[in-house]
Amino acid sequence: MIKLIMCLHRKEGMTREAFQDYWQNNHGPFFMKNAAIMRCKKYVQSLTLDSPLNAGLQQSRGMQDAFDGVAEVWFESEQDLMEVTETAEFAELGQALLEDQSVFIDHARSCGFIVREVEFE
Repeated sequence: MIKLIMCLHRKEGMTREAFQDYWQNNHGPFFMKNAAIMRCKKYVQSLTLDSPLNAGLQQSRGMQDAFDGVAEVWFESEQDLMEVTETAEFAELGQALLEDQSVFIDHARSCGFIVREVEFE
């Protein structure tokens, strides 16, 4: 399995609460309704907490502000993901997802990348 990780910042002028509400209650259900088209095996949203623990972590290590959330999307393989991205159905859906993301995500300040997990026990 491989995973797409998206580290997200909200649009300027949007509160973290509004960002997370839209992401969780609008974009998430829209994404999941279409997950089979993308051959998505699992989708998880991690919502950043407004917590003194996060502020202390950032300050103690000189880190930048936290992302507003992290999305994780699992796929069977890199080959499977590459194949599905070449379909017309995926191209249409990808455009619709991008338009919806543009409502709440500041893409210029966010990042995304494909990873392979290494699990330790």
